[in-house]
Amino acid sequence: MLIYKILRRPEWDAFKAAGETAGAPVDLADGFIHFSTAAQVAETAAKWFGTESDLVLVAFNSTKLGDALKWEPSRGGALFPHLYRKLLLSEVVWDKSLPLGATGHIFPEGVF
Repeated sequence: MLIYKILRRPEWDAFKAAGETAGAPVDLADGFIHFSTAAQVAETAAKWFGTESDLVLVAFNSTKLGDALKWEPSRGGALFPHLYRKLLLSEVVWDKSLPLGATGHIFPEGVF
């Protein structure tokens, strides 16, 4: 199952340069890296990145992230994937731009 991380372009660039990341500022503050499933990612984009346009949607295979990936209740009691370790660039399945359109973010085909 693919899960998704939304990163701002500078966060993505830093991740690519370093080969690993402990996450965005919200991840560092919370002590884990936030992800969303395909069913959750559009709401995540709207809620936390509603006016931001220079974003990158990064896909990861949840089964390859190991035991450090925990499914925990969050928004409305839904289970969200949280990673309790650094994320490695080698774990990226794909990355695509996530532009902001007139009615919200424009997701790549096949995400939903």
